[in-house]
Amino acid sequence: ANAFLHHMVRNIVGSLLEVGAGARGEDWIGELLAARDRTLAGPTAPAAGLVFTGPLYPAGWGLPGEVTLA
Repeated sequence: ANAFLHHMVRNIVGSLLEVGAGARGEDWIGELLAARDRTLAGPTAPAAGLVFTGPLYPAGWGLPGEVTLA
């Protein structure tokens, strides 16, 4: 499961970078996720600079304060 999450995040970031650079439109991300085809996505982002600081969830979920959005 660790490798799946690791590569999933890098794959999503790579696609978001294409949108941010103006190479793809914002709607493309939704289309990409709906297609469920990794070959249509942007390149895998390099791991350098990507840091997972932790999850944050809506306050209404009743989770501990350290994982709750203010």
